[in-house]
Amino acid sequence: MMTTALFRRLAAEAVGTAVLAAVLIGSGLRAAQPGPAGSAAVGAVLAPALALGVLLTVLAPVSGAHLNPLVTAAVWWTGRRGGGPSGRELVCYPVAQLAGAVAGAAVANAMFGRPLLEVSGRRLAAGPLWLAEAVATGVLLLVVCGLRHVGRGRWAPVAVAGWAVAACWGTSSGAFANPAVTAGRALSDGAAGIAPGSVPGFVLAQCAGAAAGLLLVALLFGPRAAAPDGAAGPVGPVAAAGRGGQGAARKDLAASRASSSASTSPGRLPEPSSRPPQRIDR
Repeated sequence: MMTTALFRRLAAEAVGTAVLAAVLIGSGLRAAQPGPAGSAAVGAVLAPALALGVLLTVLAPVSGAHLNPLVTAAVWWTGRRGGGPSGRELVCYPVAQLAGAVAGAAVANAMFGRPLLEVSGRRLAAGPLWLAEAVATGVLLLVVCGLRHVGRGRWAPVAVAGWAVAACWGTSSGAFANPAVTAGRALSDGAAGIAPGSVPGFVLAQCAGAAAGLLLVALLFGPRAAAPDGAAGPVGPVAAAGRGGQGAARKDLAASRASSSASTSPGRLPEPSSRPPQRIDR
């Protein structure tokens, strides 16, 4: 039976992915309209990155704001010894993300007066494009899991949005780097679309890049388990942030117990109190 907390997390993943897909597809449709080509291209890159940064900031405390099945799998893998999503979330999150991506494509099409769902005819199937997808996805997971690993998850919205801009400009594929959103983009026949027949190649390349990214995390940061839930802050597309403040509370409680234990351990004098001595009247 689904709990209220799980329902909210799944809703956050679905809504966040829908908004991301709508902005990404909509920016491509907007760029195709008459107007200055240069500003349209810049807007098509910046709009999804800015939306991603905002969504990570807002939704991380609810669900971790993964918004990407590969991020969910990577956060589960790196946090499987504690602090990652549960097995149930590992299964349910991608379903919610895919549903959100489809809904986002429909919303974007409707906003520009197009059929709600239309099959894209933009074929993208070539070795350089697949390599670009592997690179974009691998570095994305290196950023996400690396920040989580060192407890700097608070920087995830800025870092992930920054990499989204860099990857979109610097790769030949445009850095889809998200299987759910890739599937959603197949349902809009615009500049951001991709033909359904090209989706499997992109997804396989993304999965290969994700595996390479996790190997880089282990190589650069070591095999240590990721920080407990809440200790690393909001790391979402990104990570299991402290839900409802419980993670932070557990961390504070653990620190308090450690401090108390250290101050009274054998062989160590208690720390002097900063309070003035109280007068005792007899």
